[in-house]
Amino acid sequence: MPVHFSPEEMADRKVRTCAALAARNLDALLVFKQESMYWLTGYDTFGFSMFQCLVLTADGRIALLTRAPDYGTARYTSDIDDVRIWVDVEGMNPAMDLRAMLADLNLAGASLGIELDSYGLTAANWRMLESQLDGFAPWEDASTVVQELRRTKSPAELAYVRRAAELADDAWDEATRLTAAGVNDAEILSAMQAAVLSGGGDYAGNEMIIGSGPGALMVRYTSGRRQLDPNDQLTLEWCGVQRRYHAAMMRTILVGEPDPRQVHMHEATRQALLGCEAAIRPGATMDEIFRAHSDVLDEHGYRSSRLNACGYGMGAVYAPIWVDWPMLYEGNPLTVDANQVLFLHMILLDHDNQLAMTLGHSVVVTADGCERLSRSSLDLVVR
Repeated sequence: MPVHFSPEEMADRKVRTCAALAARNLDALLVFKQESMYWLTGYDTFGFSMFQCLVLTADGRIALLTRAPDYGTARYTSDIDDVRIWVDVEGMNPAMDLRAMLADLNLAGASLGIELDSYGLTAANWRMLESQLDGFAPWEDASTVVQELRRTKSPAELAYVRRAAELADDAWDEATRLTAAGVNDAEILSAMQAAVLSGGGDYAGNEMIIGSGPGALMVRYTSGRRQLDPNDQLTLEWCGVQRRYHAAMMRTILVGEPDPRQVHMHEATRQALLGCEAAIRPGATMDEIFRAHSDVLDEHGYRSSRLNACGYGMGAVYAPIWVDWPMLYEGNPLTVDANQVLFLHMILLDHDNQLAMTLGHSVVVTADGCERLSRSSLDLVVR
């Protein structure tokens, strides 16, 4: 399988990353985030759960240290030529292999940046690596170098995001078709996942979230399915995924006679979502977008039921979670720019009365606002 982007685009990503390293006076970057590896080289694996490291030098050289099972994966999915293996053996210390690779790349004494904020670098592995770097080379935290470059999507990336959004809508169509009293929510979940996979999509960075009855307030995937009652609530949060690029959606469906309180909650979430869309434009801060959500929900009397964040970035991400940086929360001064993708979620959880209502979808920032990626209506669905 070739890399999913043109050689010219992949080369440009490396050039821009090398320029970012040079601007920070770094000689090389030790990449532990699988998202960064994928963006830089196309390398596509879950092997990052074991120790592995991609090294990118400021002059453009790339080498990967990984385990034997991922040798073929790297050759098959990426444009990496230099793939090295550390050997599984009792008493192994792959950080020693990484130090040897760094020495072979003439990086002894060089200024190294490291992606410390990564699921691919556990605390135990970091302690081994830190010990190997002591006296070998100075280092600094460079977790955001590639992360910041990944935020703004190329036309090719946006094409994958748009297809992911179509798959998310297809999954929603299945959910609305199947939801009814007496239906086991396992049937709904399986149909939603099938819609994404049969449409050529991928598994998401975490499980599709489904919860009915009291579980509708969980907004997390938990094990165990149940049958929908004559009067029930079903909360769904899911992603369409194409070439690892995610487009998330979120909805709560009511079953049976709708509770007037939930009808009011839905209208509040709809107004909040529209307010967030209206607030998005190049130069807007994450705080401004968050407050467009919180002001509406607070005015409707839901301060105690809303959450403290209302969305986050969307991109090509890996397990254990599809959340991409940055997060929409109060006081976040980070600004948005054109061709960045955000998931906006309006969530109300009334734990006292065991009532849930959610509404959300993904948008792409445009030159003067934002474009909704979902074709689906914002109307309350009652089955």
